[in-house]
Amino acid sequence: MTRIFSRRAFLAGGAGLGATMLPQSEATGAEVPAFELDEATVADLQAGMASGKYTAQSLAELYLQRIERVDWQGPSLRSVLEINPDALDIARKVDAERAAGKLRGPLHGIPVLLKDNIGTADRMETTAGSLALVGARPAHNAPLATCLIAAGAVLLGKTNLSEWANFRSTHSVSGWSGRGGQTRNPYALDRSPSGSSSGSGAAIAANLAALAVGTETDGSILSPSAANSLVGIKPTVGLISRTGVIPIAHSQDTAGPMARTVRDAAILLGALVCADPADAATQMKTRRSHADYTPFLDPHGLKGKRIGITRKQFFGYSAPTDHIATEAIEVLKKAGAVIVDPADIPSAGKFDADELIVLLYEFKADLNRYLSGLGPNARVHSLQEVIAFNDQEKAAEMPFFGQEHMLKAEELGPLTTPAYKKALARCGKLSRAQGIDAVMNEHQLDALFAPTQGPVWMIDLANGDSGGGSSTTPAAVSGYPSITVPAGYYYGLPVGVSFFGRPWSEPTLIEIAYAFEQATQVRRPPKFAPTAAFPTLPRASGRGA
Repeated sequence: MTRIFSRRAFLAGGAGLGATMLPQSEATGAEVPAFELDEATVADLQAGMASGKYTAQSLAELYLQRIERVDWQGPSLRSVLEINPDALDIARKVDAERAAGKLRGPLHGIPVLLKDNIGTADRMETTAGSLALVGARPAHNAPLATCLIAAGAVLLGKTNLSEWANFRSTHSVSGWSGRGGQTRNPYALDRSPSGSSSGSGAAIAANLAALAVGTETDGSILSPSAANSLVGIKPTVGLISRTGVIPIAHSQDTAGPMARTVRDAAILLGALVCADPADAATQMKTRRSHADYTPFLDPHGLKGKRIGITRKQFFGYSAPTDHIATEAIEVLKKAGAVIVDPADIPSAGKFDADELIVLLYEFKADLNRYLSGLGPNARVHSLQEVIAFNDQEKAAEMPFFGQEHMLKAEELGPLTTPAYKKALARCGKLSRAQGIDAVMNEHQLDALFAPTQGPVWMIDLANGDSGGGSSTTPAAVSGYPSITVPAGYYYGLPVGVSFFGRPWSEPTLIEIAYAFEQATQVRRPPKFAPTAAFPTLPRASGRGA
């Protein structure tokens, strides 16, 4: 749904790259204590451990205290569903390795949060936010979790999410789950954290951990990253294993990093990249991966890059967002990029209906496959049983919205159905050959650019998400990579911009995003304001006031 902003409201808002005309509200919804690790990067934490100021255990303890004070008390963000009961034991183990001279890499001892649809064979749950999956613990770690453990990361806990990764209802509320309740945005507590990686976004924005892993089918990493002034990377489908991750649709699903800086996101991406024989997408012959993406962090990386501005469909829905994106384009020019404007995607908006058909068919097939593999302790082993559980536990699971997507998916046939195969083929053709590939080939581009989305909407449990414009769909449907970076604020509400392009072009996108980030330095930590920092207007006086 397009949101309309008046010209007067836009001019008064002073949306911009570095700051807003009006200062962000200093008022907070609750007292938030100072935190010594506020905005600490992976490099900062590693330097602290190398000097002896910190240990992995003391870092984990500090973040756990922060979660207790800010997430579960104080502003009550509800971004972290549960703490890993083994986190401190893991931290002590990697501390012992450090003392013995064994360092596994840049994530050694670094606390990381996982979205609660990523399977871990430990004492944590893996539920996608649904009460139906409580107790249905997987027998094995998702390979991406195994990769993080091998890298020395401390898995600190699981984050809340839009239940079933926001594929349950047509009127869902981002950041709400039956298990975790409503996640709130730390920049304005009455605003949505967006989703579906809602808890991962809010938690990292609020400095509840160093890094988090989200997942995306269409916008679920990029949107909450933009809404929480974070860097989020939606990789090429097949770069990161999806095995052990509760699915929506195999043609679009991927996990990816969420962080406060491009450097930290690049570090986490390298640790997540591992091939998986059980995930055919990671076995593609065209796959190009790197164990370390930090060599692509070049502050001069915009020089000579050809960047296309995708205006059609992705500008015009929000005047403040357009203003911030326009200032971002000027930064790109000054940093030496060659701007092609416009460089519209010919098929933009033409495959949305087909995308939904594909997601509904694949959701049923993929979720049934996942659920059928759960052990006898699981309450549900099929989509049909999930639907029945939700009906039975309606007061807890469906107090605000229903399960329309689930009901529609359950009605559909197998993946051999002609309607599915036709929609899948159209999605591939329109998003790739007649979409991103077409415009990039025509203009010989290194990347495409668009605002990620507008200022985030109010939490509305009565009506669901109001949303607005977004640029996530072309990269999502094509399976191509995209990265969002903070670009500005509108009355304290974060706005991000995205760079996206060809498959396996993560190195180029990281180079571009890092140079943009270094040229702008936009991100600032949240102040847990009760609402957006709009000006207080004088009360009308006189008769009838």
